[in-house]
Amino acid sequence: MADKPNYITPDGYRRLREEYEALFGTERPQLVETISWAAGNGDRSENGDYIYGRKKLREIDRRIGWLSKRMKNASVVDPAKQPDRSKVFFGAIVTLVDEDDRERVVTLVGEDETDPSAGRIAWTSPIARAIRGAAIGDVRRVTLPAGERELEIVKIEYPG
Repeated sequence: MADKPNYITPDGYRRLREEYEALFGTERPQLVETISWAAGNGDRSENGDYIYGRKKLREIDRRIGWLSKRMKNASVVDPAKQPDRSKVFFGAIVTLVDEDDRERVVTLVGEDETDPSAGRIAWTSPIARAIRGAAIGDVRRVTLPAGERELEIVKIEYPG
């Protein structure tokens, strides 16, 4: 994580921040209150509310720590401000066509905001690495688990 930047879009950063605030400001205090109540009920070794609450609190604290670290190391890049819109860079919305004429639209986003089913792929993924810096009409070869594919860039857009 420290050897490469943690690029993220403003929207992706906002979602990380919202999750952090929900966990830290709402869920964690409610859980601490439940644990406190359960601890007051006597024997903690057989108290399900207490045991489950402590386990859940550790999970929340671990997630809060991870979110905090990712936000601290994040480098927010607004794709709408990309000066060179003729090539594929971080945040680009790219329409690709493979050798079987199947069209696919992908958006290059940060690792913390990927959603392959929605076409949001990490800027460090094999496809993204293959097409970064490409212009419309360029053909790039990428090695995927299903084998090698040639992808042609047919459209490049940036939000905003």
